[in-house]
Amino acid sequence: MEPFITTSRPADPERQAFGRELAGLLEAAVDTLPDGNREVFVLREIEGLSTAETADSLGVSADVVKTRLSRARAALRRELFERAGLAAGTAFTFQRPRCDRLVAAVFARIR
Repeated sequence: MEPFITTSRPADPERQAFGRELAGLLEAAVDTLPDGNREVFVLREIEGLSTAETADSLGVSADVVKTRLSRARAALRRELFERAGLAAGTAFTFQRPRCDRLVAAVFARIR
């Protein structure tokens, strides 16, 4: 039996550009993390180390790793929201004409 092989299509240029922008945004946000939190985040979330491996690597307890990771995630959420917040207001704008057409189509099917 032949092993299952997946082939992925190359990403289109728009998707590649978006990926680069997102990677840059994430890297910049990780760079803003304070020392300690940044190392824990990189080891756990990027390098994939376990809590115990991270604790051993940094010479701290597992509880310290958990606390720092939690704080790093919260700080990243805040940082990314602040950076994306400028665009967030226009991301989900109400498009009344489109909504009206959808509502009319739903009511037509219900009848």
